[in-house]
Amino acid sequence: MAQIHWKLTPTARYVLLVLFILFGVHSILSFTHEPYGRATSISQLTGGFSWSTAAAPPAIPDAYYDDTPLPLTPAHNTSARANATILMLARNSDVDGAVRSIRELEDRFNHKYQYPWVFLNEEDFDDEFKRRVTNIISGPVHFGRIPHDHWYQPAWIDEDRASAARQKMMDDNIIYGGSVSYRNMCRFNSGFFYRHQLLQQFKWYWRVEPDVHFRCDVDFDPFRYMEDHNKVYGFTITMYEYLATIPTLWETVKEFTKAHPEYVKENNAMNYMSDDGGTTYNNCHFWSNFEIANMDFWRGEAYSKYFEYLDSKGGFYYERWGDAPVHSIAAGLFASKDQIHFFDDIGYEHNPYTHCPRGPGAWERGHCDCEVQKSFDYDGYSCMRQWDRIQ
Repeated sequence: MAQIHWKLTPTARYVLLVLFILFGVHSILSFTHEPYGRATSISQLTGGFSWSTAAAPPAIPDAYYDDTPLPLTPAHNTSARANATILMLARNSDVDGAVRSIRELEDRFNHKYQYPWVFLNEEDFDDEFKRRVTNIISGPVHFGRIPHDHWYQPAWIDEDRASAARQKMMDDNIIYGGSVSYRNMCRFNSGFFYRHQLLQQFKWYWRVEPDVHFRCDVDFDPFRYMEDHNKVYGFTITMYEYLATIPTLWETVKEFTKAHPEYVKENNAMNYMSDDGGTTYNNCHFWSNFEIANMDFWRGEAYSKYFEYLDSKGGFYYERWGDAPVHSIAAGLFASKDQIHFFDDIGYEHNPYTHCPRGPGAWERGHCDCEVQKSFDYDGYSCMRQWDRIQ
């Protein structure tokens, strides 16, 4: 029998070489970077196609949309508003990004409701920051400095252990792995911001960061909606946390809830956070750079004891515990799942991820400029499937 000899052209050999290299890189990343492996797994990729047909989330009722023509009267604002503020943690050097975020939220929402803003900084705000942000805000503005003990690494932290952990994360190329200031921020946002003197007068807050974008008009008051429906926490984006930054967090939470089962609510959101009834954490959390929440929930006994226990373990510095999983786990355990709200109607972007409304008519009603098909909700790294399965 005659033998058939296959001879590859130079182009074909080049294509095969490229494919071989790409497959090799993909395999290495899948084994060494958990988030990449999860996001590019077959189950996640194939699941994304059916995800586009998922049922739309419930919309904000029409009664909450404010069609009052501008300009509004002071009486309208004071009677319609909740006891709430818009909160930003920023440095003086963040002024350009802060102005962009403020301008968009004012244009999309707050020019109508004129809620006050609170700005917090580890140092005093300079005159330039105050001048530029005050000039574009429609309501009252408050500037505050964070108390030293609420921000800086506590003296009781073993610095040798903490620095070794930071070095290990830097060696592993983990984002913010070597940053002490990032850890200070995570600890502050987890357990101290709601204690600040300027925030004691308020019940609700909407957290906004510099250089984020609001992609739709918000012609309803989310604070009023949450208050009327007994909500405690609202989000727009949910994703997986990097396990390497929180390796002992879930076990620490389990220790706390075992000692204090009285704080765990019935009908909680455990099945959003765990795929096995709480034995392990699936790393899902609400992305806390956007959150609308009730500070009385953080100020309550359950969360106060919870944070004190977490803080005593030093995980904010010996690992890199973020306020996003800390807040999310608490809301998921110490509140009913019905008290957590997904704000599909609010188009929001924190680079590189965007939530774009997918409910019927929500995109048109909000005059959105985002692309629904590119919403992070459909990404393999999103936890929207986990959230929707408990609804």
